[in-house]
Amino acid sequence: MGALEPELAHRLAVARLWAVSRHPYLASALFASPVVAVSGLGQVSVDEAWRLYVDPEVVRAWSVEVLGSALVHHAGHLLRDHAERAAEAGVAGHNARDWKLAADAEINDDLVGAGLRLPGESVLPQALGWAPGRLAEEYFHAGRRHDPLYEPDCGSGADAQPRAWELLAAGESGGLPKGQRHMIRCQVASHVLSYTREGMGRLPASWRRWAEELLDPTVDWRRALAGELRKGIAARAGMVDYSYRRPSRRAAAVTDVVLPALEQPTPEIAVVCDTSGSMSNEQLARALVEIDGLLRGIGLGRVQVRVLAVDAAVHTARRVSAARQVELVGGGGTDMAEGLTAAARLRPRPSVVVVLTDGMTPWPTAAPKGFGVVVVLLDPPAPAGGPAGRAWEPPSWARVVRVGDGPGRGRPAA
Repeated sequence: MGALEPELAHRLAVARLWAVSRHPYLASALFASPVVAVSGLGQVSVDEAWRLYVDPEVVRAWSVEVLGSALVHHAGHLLRDHAERAAEAGVAGHNARDWKLAADAEINDDLVGAGLRLPGESVLPQALGWAPGRLAEEYFHAGRRHDPLYEPDCGSGADAQPRAWELLAAGESGGLPKGQRHMIRCQVASHVLSYTREGMGRLPASWRRWAEELLDPTVDWRRALAGELRKGIAARAGMVDYSYRRPSRRAAAVTDVVLPALEQPTPEIAVVCDTSGSMSNEQLARALVEIDGLLRGIGLGRVQVRVLAVDAAVHTARRVSAARQVELVGGGGTDMAEGLTAAARLRPRPSVVVVLTDGMTPWPTAAPKGFGVVVVLLDPPAPAGGPAGRAWEPPSWARVVRVGDGPGRGRPAA
């Protein structure tokens, strides 16, 4: 093991430049890996620490196009973190080959279509009896109908199984620290999305999907909503005020003055339901059940929840003890500002108001006084600029939780 000869190092650098010229968004990853020469390896591979192992004879024999294509392929393994994903999938010695083929199929599905020339026969999902456009985990559990004629060994960077030629197997440190690897992934993901937005060229769909998931990961919307409710309730429940409704414990020490006592208000919760024509009763009912459970989970009784059904006007406002008691009356236009105004008139005034809506509504320009607002977007919001020039984005003064399409999946707003 060691460094490449200057002539071969120059040839490898040319291959990297060739790869960058065709995939500029991968530049940070393509130039990040330290190079280790391994005579007799017969291939190019990567380890979990992002080291690039190359056989000097391979660098000399392969064309610049083939060598550059192999570098792009291995960058795909490293950026998509196939090693860590393999560990999470329970990959070990007995099934490492299955995972390696699945990981190769995930990458090559798009790269070969983009004109790359990989050495030997490319591992493609169609050739193994799989549907294109899936993730390695799906291929790994699907079971293949065919065996490939050519199986490149991409190294532990693809399946987390150390190879004999890798420095990791010898217990040597080095390579790229984990934090730096994550930074490069984020940098590449940012370049991928910029490349897409600016229309600089054709980009494989899997790279866009990977970048969006890395920079804007999905989270459990129930957890996000519970966190926002706790924030709002804690901010109100922790407040104290003076009251003359009961005597102070210090009144005996001062006979000429009536002293007030300190009290801690019990949080009141109001839920404003958007019942306009664009809303689904099934969605609202499901969300109400979730909020009902969340409030009980954080120690608030059901009798403390008041629900208002609102479209362009307030139709009902009642205290309920269960989500099934809610009357979702409406079906007209939408104006959640009316619901917030009605919530402000409730007595006692709520500590937190939760608004369930699809986001297609005008909002007050200023935050309501006296209570916090949590907006739960049950569907992705409509594009900015609706009818009559109105914008549908939720207000900046509200806490926002977006509910995704999948069961229990969504993301908090930025």
